[in-house]
Amino acid sequence: MASMTMIPADCSSSTAATTRLLPMSCHKGKALHFSRWVSLSNRLTASSFPSLSFKARASSPLISAKIVIENAAKVIDGKEVAKQIRKEIAVEISRMKDAIGVVPGLAVILVGDRKDSATYVCNKKKACEAVGINSFEVHVPENSTEQELLDSISKFNEDPSVHGILVQLPLPSHMNEEKILNAVGIEKDVDGFHPLNIGRLAMRGREPLFVPCTPKGCIELLHRYGIEIKGKRAVVIGRSNIVGMPAALLLQREDATVTIVHSRTKNPEDIIKQADIVISAVGQANMVRGSWLKPGAVVIDVGINPVEDAESPRGYRLIGDVCYEEAIEVASAVTPVPGGVGPMTIAMLLSNTLSSAKRVHNFR
Repeated sequence: MASMTMIPADCSSSTAATTRLLPMSCHKGKALHFSRWVSLSNRLTASSFPSLSFKARASSPLISAKIVIENAAKVIDGKEVAKQIRKEIAVEISRMKDAIGVVPGLAVILVGDRKDSATYVCNKKKACEAVGINSFEVHVPENSTEQELLDSISKFNEDPSVHGILVQLPLPSHMNEEKILNAVGIEKDVDGFHPLNIGRLAMRGREPLFVPCTPKGCIELLHRYGIEIKGKRAVVIGRSNIVGMPAALLLQREDATVTIVHSRTKNPEDIIKQADIVISAVGQANMVRGSWLKPGAVVIDVGINPVEDAESPRGYRLIGDVCYEEAIEVASAVTPVPGGVGPMTIAMLLSNTLSSAKRVHNFR
């Protein structure tokens, strides 16, 4: 799990028993070194009504989409699940508007002119419009001072029409990311990054106001597909503050036995092969091979890694941390990339924003 992005050779071969990692140049798709694209700190892009809670609930609706079977594995369709969740959110927003005249509001702050960040912000704005959430956007120049950014956050903290605040990452190098994120009021921290929210998530008997969107989306996928978590052995690959660590905490809350595999873990494949549930959030293309997986395991692939592809109109394609072609031969269920966890991240952002508005106005 080196810091340089690697990709195993012959991922398409399900018979590849070796776990040797080759430089990306040995594969027909070379790694695109887009700044922070391969980093899980990019948000892809977010509940108080029962079906969207991060806790397991018997009433949580199972996904009604047609089950797609590839070889032995069930493909977990994140697009379809997210679509269903967005419909539920739209219904709740309409009900709240009719009952008390309140519409949830989400503010997004974009710093600088990064095209990828601008695309993420645009996608979130469109998602808000689709479900009826008011969206507010502030574009701060890259050469702005920290104080100018903090002033924008402060205005949204004080605005009662704004129920969620999101600062698009990454920030320019001259800004202190921790300081900026901590400035977002905990009651509007729909990203779930505030240390008090993370602290509550880690403590038994405490409830965070918000759960980070991507790990929350991973657990929701398991719920919607009726996959049992309680008593299962789960492995989370990666320990980032944004995905890996909160995903492990959520699995633990669901009564799974959890192990975290990271860059200093010895013999990671031996540990991963014991897991009933694998969540990979390391940002390394095709790192997890089919031979690393326990037969019948459930695989949630959070990785989004761009690799060059001359046959693609964009010049690149996206692949996950898990060698998909091998995983579908071994796993009982697996998320594709793209179309797996990604759509769930934005759906959970919308869910958290709705939850915030309901909490403020004591609407049930």
